[in-house]
Amino acid sequence: IGRLVIGQNGILSTPAVSCIIRKIKAAGGIILTASHSPGGPGGEFGVKFEVANGGPSPDTVSDKIYQISKTLEEYAICPDLRVDLSRLGRQEFDLENKFKPFRVEIVDSVDIYLNLLRSIFDFSAIRNLLTGPNQIKIRIDAMNGVMGPYVRRILCDELGAPANSAINCVPLEDFGGQPPDPNLTYATALLEAMRGGEYGFGAAFDADGDRYMILGQNGFFVNASDSLAIIAANLSCIPYFCQMGVRGFGRSMPTSTALDKVAKVMKVPVYETPTGWRYFSNLMDSGRCSLCGEESFGTGSDHLREKDGLWAVLVWLSILAARKQSVEEIVRDHWTKFGRHYYCRFDYEALEPRTAYFIMRDLEALITDKSFNHQQFAVGNSIYSVERTDSFEYIDPVDGTVTKRQGLRIIFSDASRLIFRMSASSHVRATLRIYAESYEKDPSQHNKEPQVM
Repeated sequence: IGRLVIGQNGILSTPAVSCIIRKIKAAGGIILTASHSPGGPGGEFGVKFEVANGGPSPDTVSDKIYQISKTLEEYAICPDLRVDLSRLGRQEFDLENKFKPFRVEIVDSVDIYLNLLRSIFDFSAIRNLLTGPNQIKIRIDAMNGVMGPYVRRILCDELGAPANSAINCVPLEDFGGQPPDPNLTYATALLEAMRGGEYGFGAAFDADGDRYMILGQNGFFVNASDSLAIIAANLSCIPYFCQMGVRGFGRSMPTSTALDKVAKVMKVPVYETPTGWRYFSNLMDSGRCSLCGEESFGTGSDHLREKDGLWAVLVWLSILAARKQSVEEIVRDHWTKFGRHYYCRFDYEALEPRTAYFIMRDLEALITDKSFNHQQFAVGNSIYSVERTDSFEYIDPVDGTVTKRQGLRIIFSDASRLIFRMSASSHVRATLRIYAESYEKDPSQHNKEPQVM
């Protein structure tokens, strides 16, 4: 490697890394991140490798890297190399190797990414929403991750939101002691501010900017699966999609089927993939997929090969500007038209991996037994009849790659679902995730709490 491109002060969001890789045609990129996990000396830390399309490394590349790592016999370090990460521009070093000189370029963290966003959205319409006569007050929480510079520069400086609209915008190594996870558990400062009724729109981002959460006035919460479906139903509000068209949608298997209802009306295909953004990258590179998302608050489009939290927030602001309705009105209108998908996820963390393995093994044996099919279960006044069960596997329509054992599914005759999936939280502990989804078409039944459905 003879050239490195680094964000100023070492800060780049994950979407910005993807954007720069694609813009400068880099061989790949390395992201050092805690993502939405606790940070600091006692927290978590990960290395994400992005390939030349700006997307996460596919399994074939990761496996190859791992195999090579087992053959390394030595490595060299350069302790005297000092790079000023705060100074924009090019710095060159003679490292006495075949790459002469070794070049390091420090770039503005926001510029290239902002230029891409300008080509996607109608910034004047969003600016009018935030500054015009009928302006909406917004509250944006960067959760002390890398999103502070992006929020201030794009939402405040470029689009006119008042400076005090943005909170927790100073990137901190430990994220201020809180996990930078944009959800109702951890984005409590934002939730309390929204509950006061002063703000009409709220959003929070995780530490590296690829996940987001949307809140409406009085703390009205938009779950990630609904957000994905509502974005899909309103793509005509975004100039990029009016120009490029919509070729297909993608969602991870545990994500609710709310997106499928929209796709059916729009007459576009839906690809149901395993969890992991790399599966969407293949679909987008082949021209099959324009919009995709996961239930863990990740949404994006084919403008990049990564999920993109700020992009999703700008989509929502574009929808608000075009429809001239509140967040809650837009969501409730969507439910009236397409039905409501009540949705919950329950995480059982820090399980001993052997115990988790036997739980999943025994559960698979139970639900795949022929006698389990067509059983009925009563929950309150509702009867759920089992239509089919399986262990989810995915055949990539692009390259034919088969990915097996991605979760156990119980699908009921009314399209409700129960899903059980293992997620390795570390090399010594595992997490069992249970997803429950219940579909309700009747608008008079759209005001219940998801936990009681």
